[in-house]
Amino acid sequence: MREFIVEADGGSRGNPGPAGYGSVVKDAATGQTLAERAEYIGVATNNVAEYRGLLAGLRAAHELDPAAPVHVRMDSKLVIEQMSGRWKIKHPDMKPLAAEAARVYPPGQVTYEWIPREQNKHADRLANEAMDAGKRGEQWDPSASRAELDAVRAAAPSAPAVPEPSGPPGDAAAGAARARAALAEGRTPKAQEDGKAMEPRQADAGDKAEADVRAARTTATTSATTASTATAATPSVSAPGWSSAPDLGAPATFVLLRHGETPLTPQKRFSGSGGTDPSLSDIGREQAERVAAALARRGTIQHIVSSPLARTRETAGIVAARLGLEVTVEDGLRETDFGAWEGLTFGEVRERYPDDLNAWLASPEAAPTGGGESFAQTATRIAAARDKLVAAHAGRTVLLVTHVTPIKTLVRLALGAPPESLFRMELSAASLSVVAYYADGNASVRLLNDTAHLR
Repeated sequence: MREFIVEADGGSRGNPGPAGYGSVVKDAATGQTLAERAEYIGVATNNVAEYRGLLAGLRAAHELDPAAPVHVRMDSKLVIEQMSGRWKIKHPDMKPLAAEAARVYPPGQVTYEWIPREQNKHADRLANEAMDAGKRGEQWDPSASRAELDAVRAAAPSAPAVPEPSGPPGDAAAGAARARAALAEGRTPKAQEDGKAMEPRQADAGDKAEADVRAARTTATTSATTASTATAATPSVSAPGWSSAPDLGAPATFVLLRHGETPLTPQKRFSGSGGTDPSLSDIGREQAERVAAALARRGTIQHIVSSPLARTRETAGIVAARLGLEVTVEDGLRETDFGAWEGLTFGEVRERYPDDLNAWLASPEAAPTGGGESFAQTATRIAAARDKLVAAHAGRTVLLVTHVTPIKTLVRLALGAPPESLFRMELSAASLSVVAYYADGNASVRLLNDTAHLR
């Protein structure tokens, strides 16, 4: 079962005047757009148009999954307060619309949050597209909509500087950095290796935003078609990662947050559970504030669990203060103990302990120098913590604030990937990943290394 965010808006050019509404349904865990609705409704007031947008969004979410919890976000204080039951509904045009909206889902399944207008741009643009279409004597055409793209463009930052590629062999961070550098210069990674420049192309953040939106729509359409075809062909088989049987109930959804930067993070030093236990740097605290704001906007986190180390507890505390939640500490979520490598860079370890490092890179059973913890031992510990937390939080969305190795391990185990995949995942400070766990033992990786909230 998924959780949805519904963002809705409505407008009237005259109040009353030509009016329209827009609404969008998003996956609460990933932020992916699942459905858009917009319509020109003739002459009406702003408030009526806003209620019509709410109703359309709730119906669209209900069509996707009638059992999913829904969190509504709107910039209309009136609608939010009235639907939350704090304000009375007096206007005769709004009473039936509010009553109809309240009947779409059972009581308690929908929550409401007021947001500033600048955070509701997607729905606002849909409403304006609908009103523009009405002015032309037409109805809104979803195939021609640019609302999502325009909203993403408006929020798109300028492209950040590409970091210097570094890291151990097989680490995706180095390969990804090289690929980004090649693309930024208008060359393929292979051409970059050969030193052959291709035709340069100037690309801005808006171009990337457009590509991301198109890719997301293509992926969503392909996934839905594939899942539908698979269901029709083999109705008795439930494919892991795609869907769950109706009787399995809601999954335990773990939103995995890597802690913010410490003074050791930008230096790329080994920092596990056997070292100095550093606190967050000023940058790390700012990252934690940003991720807290992003999670508050989603409004889906129900509990917070943290590793016992200082950097994770500090990150979790900043998020918890923003969300009004308490933090539970789980020792099993601590980082790997890197033994004598603690505080050293990869190059320093290569210079001092070359044989031990080669063995560690070659086998998950090999431990770092000086009695550290092997990846196999870490995986056993993480799996036990995972099983404990899944049993305790079935059907809930829980934020786990932890470290690089535990998050990569949870993703690896969910995918059934081999241990060497740990070196092929990039995981940035204060990034978000999401894994959902179902009652039949299946898992679904929904997000990996999302850092949009930091840009």
